[in-house]
Amino acid sequence: MTNPVAQARFNMVEQQIRPWEVFDPKVLKLLEELPREAFVPEEYLHLAYADIEIPIGHNQAMMLPRVEAKLLQALDLKPSDQVLEVGTGSGFLTACLARLSKRVVSIDIHEEFTRLAGERLDRQGISNALLRAGDALAGPLDEEGPFDAIAVTGSLPDEAQCELFRRQLKPGGRLFVVVGKKPVMEAFLITRLAGQGFSEERLFETLLAPLEHAEPPPTFEF
Repeated sequence: MTNPVAQARFNMVEQQIRPWEVFDPKVLKLLEELPREAFVPEEYLHLAYADIEIPIGHNQAMMLPRVEAKLLQALDLKPSDQVLEVGTGSGFLTACLARLSKRVVSIDIHEEFTRLAGERLDRQGISNALLRAGDALAGPLDEEGPFDAIAVTGSLPDEAQCELFRRQLKPGGRLFVVVGKKPVMEAFLITRLAGQGFSEERLFETLLAPLEHAEPPPTFEF
């Protein structure tokens, strides 16, 4: 008899993620194996593999599985990479990043998220993630960075808001970030080149809740 959870996980990969042009074998294998249900609030267990943003409290939600997969594919993590995650949330993406890299520093403004994510990661035997409670927009994590990859899990209203995170990239480092305001947001991959230069690649359009404390660009009245 087929395990219904395993079947739901398989269906998520085949019906949601592959059609979004995620073909990286290490990402697909990870998402086929890592139990997403272990990171979902109990009342939403039946929706762990659904194509929805699952609420996790504090007006926050888990990313759509296909967006998580696109993020992981874009960052193209290596086993030696040091990663910064901005917005720990449920801890599921933290687990994915940790499985694909050497070490993850994950920061969230909500201490409850940090505590619950730590418990969930422990249950999965994931020990290479350092969880911190705080506001990542308050300043660079100088004692932890720079980083090979940065994943920002909330949107920023304007590309100028990316500067703080761009400065924390190593040469060759990659930043995944969603920029814009409803109804139009775009996901970008920003790569630090040698010296002070950067390249930008537009990945796809999506909608993502704003990163808390991200300030919108000023408006002018005439």
